[in-house]
Amino acid sequence: MANTLRTNTQSSLLDIRALILIYLLLSVLSIFLSRIFFTELLQPGELVDSDWLIVIFLTILAVLLIFLVISILSLFRDFRSRRMGSQFQTRLLVYFTTIVVFAVFPFAFITNLSVNEILRFWKSINIEAAMTYAQGFALDSYSLRLEQFEFHIQNRMKGDFDSFPPDVVAAQDFVLGEDGDWTSVRFVGDKAHALETPSSVWQGFATREMPRDVDVIRYALSSERSQVRLITCHLGTGFDEAIQSFANEKERFDVINSLRLNMDALLLFYYGAFFFPTLIMTLIIAISFARRVSQPLVDLVDATRRVAGGDFSIHIITRRSDELGLLVHSFNTMVRELERSQAMLMKVEKISIWQTMAQQLAHEIKNPLTPIKLSAERVLRRWHNTPERIGEILENSMLAIIQETEGLSTLLNEFRTLSRPMEPSLSWTRVQELVKRTVVPYKSSHPNILFNIEHINASVAVKLDRHRLSQVLTNLIINAIDAMSGEGLIEIRTDTVRKRDSQYCRISIRDTGKGIPPDEKSRVFTPYFTTKESGTGLGLPIVERIVNEHGGNIWFHSDLDVGATFFIDLPIASEAEVSDTSQLD
Repeated sequence: MANTLRTNTQSSLLDIRALILIYLLLSVLSIFLSRIFFTELLQPGELVDSDWLIVIFLTILAVLLIFLVISILSLFRDFRSRRMGSQFQTRLLVYFTTIVVFAVFPFAFITNLSVNEILRFWKSINIEAAMTYAQGFALDSYSLRLEQFEFHIQNRMKGDFDSFPPDVVAAQDFVLGEDGDWTSVRFVGDKAHALETPSSVWQGFATREMPRDVDVIRYALSSERSQVRLITCHLGTGFDEAIQSFANEKERFDVINSLRLNMDALLLFYYGAFFFPTLIMTLIIAISFARRVSQPLVDLVDATRRVAGGDFSIHIITRRSDELGLLVHSFNTMVRELERSQAMLMKVEKISIWQTMAQQLAHEIKNPLTPIKLSAERVLRRWHNTPERIGEILENSMLAIIQETEGLSTLLNEFRTLSRPMEPSLSWTRVQELVKRTVVPYKSSHPNILFNIEHINASVAVKLDRHRLSQVLTNLIINAIDAMSGEGLIEIRTDTVRKRDSQYCRISIRDTGKGIPPDEKSRVFTPYFTTKESGTGLGLPIVERIVNEHGGNIWFHSDLDVGATFFIDLPIASEAEVSDTSQLD
């Protein structure tokens, strides 16, 4: 079974694609709203009411600041806890931020410099005085023209007329009837300027009415209260359009002049509303990119450490097709080759172990045969030489023979257990109940040892041989008691782990004993290796064999004067597989 690591880890808050989409939407929104803002801002009249824009962008800015603070705090928390990859992510973020600052600073500096230079140049031009002078000149010209009109009209248009003076386009006489209504009695000139009633009955220039009086002005001649002559004078083609254009430009100048006075506030609004949100969004994306780039390297470091610890079943899953993906695939290939090499090495090692076991067994059998032979020869000599004194040595010799024979019997039984094929009787068993029953005898017989079994999942069930697993737990508990000299802590706990597509129950037995010396760690599961005076050296090899035949594996971690922890991984029964709960122990 293989452990799997996935390198497609999500960002702390949103997926990188979602962040890029938000950035694009924010950019489009900024461009759209900024165009609306500046278009309305430069329209003649009062300054645009930008309260709604301020509310929108302050809301966006606040949300982005919250996201940025959360991302930075998460990265800072990982950095403080020295989480794997946090330093590399921080370094990448610093690089990204430096690049952004280098790219943005010249732009911001040049923008401010350009705006200030334009304002300085604008202030150096006295446009307001020029426009005031032009306006006064136009009014003077207009007044002079009206005086000329009035002079010609009063001197040449009082009596009958056959021709018009210059710039006069129409003349019309009105008579006041008995009913009080004015009636047109005579009209000469352009019919487009004919009126039904006089625009004024008092002598002098009449008030102009738009759009009726475009580019013309009317003068009323009144000799009697019942008669009015209305003279229409042409002011020139495009006169009113030019006047309106001049007024519009003055309004636009007033708008620009007001912007010049409020430029600092406008620049602050520009940067705060359109520049800083995209900058903050860029930093959020940079943090997500840092996590995304560093995650495969973090997984590789983690996997490398596991491989260095002897776990060759690790496998990293990635969907990347770039150089990092190639590195991950190369790592997986290397681990598979190491796993095959390890399997081949283990096979050769097992052959060597069996050869060593045979030699060791022969040696272990030969040792007790010598005292047995000597005891039997001693009894036989006494029987031949002095049979009446055979009782002096008979009991001791027979006891020695019996003791050595029992030792041989124990040795052969353990060897047979280790060497013969097992056919375990498997049944669904609750690990918690099995551990409780196994620990009970040792709690009462070793009162100075604290047994902690609180961290065992009560719902975990494993299909196993209860007697065999109890034998495994018993052996490990006895070893832990011996390592602590009868005083200390033994903690047994379970965890759920996933290897490839299967779940496993991990049982850990931790003691606070003297630990295993580094030079002995490689021989712990080697048959006939023991540090006990009365040990056979077959206990842990038998434990390893039982665990392997249950489809699991066993390993340990130990430090001198700290203790040792043995780990056992066994396949878990899912709730769907265990349909009959009455079968559970």
